[in-house]
Amino acid sequence: MTRAVRSAGPLLLGVRHHGPGSARAVRAALEAAHPRAVLIEGPPEGDALLPLAADEQMRPPVALLAHAVDDPGQAAFWPLAAFSPEWVAIRWALAHDVPVRFIDLPAANSLAMAQAAERETDGDGGVDGDGSGEPSTVGSPAHAPIDPIGVLAETAGYDDPERWWEDVVEHRTQGGEAVDPRAPFAALAEAMTALREVYGDGGHPRDTVREAYMRIQLRGAVKEFGDDIAVVCGAWHVPALITRTTLAADRALLKGLPKVKAELTWVPWSHRRLARHSGYGAGIDSPGWYGHLFETADRPIERWMTKVAGLLRDEDRFVSSAHVIEAVRLAETLAAMRGRPLAGLSETTDAIRAVMCEGSDVPLALVQDRLTVGETLGEVPDTAPAVPLQRDLTRQQRTLRLKPEAVEREVELDLRKDTDAARSRLLHRLRILAVGWGEPVAGRASTGTFRESWRLSWEPELYVRVAEAGTWGTTVLAAATAKAETQAASATALAEVTALAEHCLLAELPDALPVVMRALADRAALDADVGHLADALPALARTLRYGDVRSTDTAALGEVAAGLAERICVGLPPACTGLDADGAVELRRRVDGVHTAIGLLTGFVQAVDGAGLRERWTAVLHKLADRDTVAGVIRGRAARLLLDEGRLAEDDAARLMGLALSPGTPPADAAAWIEGFVGGAAGGGMLLVHDERLLGLVDAWLTGVPADTFADVLPLLRRTFSAYEAGVRRTLGELVRRGPSSGGPAATATGTTAPGFGPRLDGARADAVVPVLRLLLGLDTGTGPDPGGVYPDNRDPDERAENVKEPLGATG
Repeated sequence: MTRAVRSAGPLLLGVRHHGPGSARAVRAALEAAHPRAVLIEGPPEGDALLPLAADEQMRPPVALLAHAVDDPGQAAFWPLAAFSPEWVAIRWALAHDVPVRFIDLPAANSLAMAQAAERETDGDGGVDGDGSGEPSTVGSPAHAPIDPIGVLAETAGYDDPERWWEDVVEHRTQGGEAVDPRAPFAALAEAMTALREVYGDGGHPRDTVREAYMRIQLRGAVKEFGDDIAVVCGAWHVPALITRTTLAADRALLKGLPKVKAELTWVPWSHRRLARHSGYGAGIDSPGWYGHLFETADRPIERWMTKVAGLLRDEDRFVSSAHVIEAVRLAETLAAMRGRPLAGLSETTDAIRAVMCEGSDVPLALVQDRLTVGETLGEVPDTAPAVPLQRDLTRQQRTLRLKPEAVEREVELDLRKDTDAARSRLLHRLRILAVGWGEPVAGRASTGTFRESWRLSWEPELYVRVAEAGTWGTTVLAAATAKAETQAASATALAEVTALAEHCLLAELPDALPVVMRALADRAALDADVGHLADALPALARTLRYGDVRSTDTAALGEVAAGLAERICVGLPPACTGLDADGAVELRRRVDGVHTAIGLLTGFVQAVDGAGLRERWTAVLHKLADRDTVAGVIRGRAARLLLDEGRLAEDDAARLMGLALSPGTPPADAAAWIEGFVGGAAGGGMLLVHDERLLGLVDAWLTGVPADTFADVLPLLRRTFSAYEAGVRRTLGELVRRGPSSGGPAATATGTTAPGFGPRLDGARADAVVPVLRLLLGLDTGTGPDPGGVYPDNRDPDERAENVKEPLGATG
């Protein structure tokens, strides 16, 4: 059959959205028919934006974003990739100067209907029966939504709907010659008609309203251009557009629809968001693969295998040309065995796993992530409509050379550099506005206050967050300031205000900071809960340190912090009594936070009597360590903090441990004390490694726990010791197995000595290290360390060590 198949009336091109086969078929049909107008399924408010599709800066994937003016969070997307039939139709019409329009239900109605139904909008194409870009439907479907082309493919024995389309529709020939390019659409319309007779609306009751609106728009286009028009829509809708109805009946279906004021614009999209497995599905699993099929004119399998080989080589995997050749042969062989005319994604994936990945799914996962799905992020021209806040953000991104990318990456900022400091301010301001482009991470550069590490990843949904934040102001600075002031006024908890103060300093919001400080002073004066005060102080201390780095005046903040510290010193001891197990663990965490905060306060706040505050806090820790009424985990932690600060002698620490682990102490309380003293990430394991006296006390107590109570303390002990690194646990096990060393203060009744450990410091062996250190640090010019590892003179070891301290410290 070679004649053109064209019945009376418009040319209806039913497609599978985001499919390269559909896109090529649409392009061929338009070239053959050359209609006077092209109508496309999509929101008609987007008609004014269609000319931008011809702009050189417009690079798919992109999406039409519609949001309610009064509620920007109520939004919907209509994504389009380079291989989307709608995008191909738009580009063809613009290139041939043919009028092109959208004919689907207006976004104003779609958003209002979703809002009225109190449903979360999902306008990316994952809810429509054919994969179109419509928001979630209103009402409960009679049955589960279906993918109509998927049903036809499954009936024919295919597991991939797009493969079925390519094999059965696009590659179909007649007598060795290609059929008329419009013929497959006529055949597909017949199949869709049969499906709708069985499935009705396919689980999408709102389609009835949408199709009524499309018929009205189609009538108007026929009246204006005649029958010589083409309609590109989901294949599912073709039978409804063919159905003869009256204009009055269609208008009756649209009567009374809710409506909101909506705005539309183009926004960049990404292949990851087109992929169904990413959680924001548009009906396809492999946009990168589909893009490759659409863009590759010849030998798609060979070129795909070459891409895969290049990726694996970049990851330092050995892949040769022979691997590529064998993978192509295997893919073609698998296609022949499975009865397919050409190798598809499943065949190529199986071949890659077997030949290039040696049967492993680990490198294959990299191929699927980087190539099969892809990391492509689209671009839109500067002339596209945008809220003022988006324009300001775009300007700053370009000025600071922070390009939004879909690929997750880490950046390290040196706050002493103007550009990096400005980048830090921008990212912190966006966090206040809930635009989660970047998240702070603990990295190699985050060891001090002059450096920050960020993990950046730009997702298309962030354009909606920017539109929402636009209600606070027209620039990032103004919007962040306004939101911070509002949050300060509405905050009810002290910790909320202190966290906000920290964010304001990091974001450098000078106008918001006075408002936040007043709210902070008010909340701090009224809040008498020691737990709340303890939660607030660490954030204030960090804020003071950040303010010092950013040359910010934090005198008022320092006074508030000093007042909180004094109140905590007074109220903490009584608050540590009468606690249950969970409450004790929580308060122990707060004690750690307060201890760190007071150390920061004494160094950064001029208004604080550093020595006096430190002494008062030390006195508090002594009270906590000595009182039997205080929970064991807190007593143990207080003793450990004092020991680490040099405020508790080793003999006193051993005495406290001996009391806590005495036979008269309940095993659960003793285990809690151990958790406080050597638990957590504070180096407790290394303390036991280097102090065998304490290790001996713990070992003696543990072996003396009665059998009937051992099971009760085991979870607590396991939680304590499981936090240690594997090497520390192994060393402790060896020490316990061999027994403690003999002699000296660590001697026990066993009288054995652990290999590698001595009763005291060996001064001669320690001195032997000093010459090597001097050589490494460049302190000796022309002379190296003594071959014997000792000094050439007969000076006293203490004198020799003293002579080394000054140059080492000066070099420093």
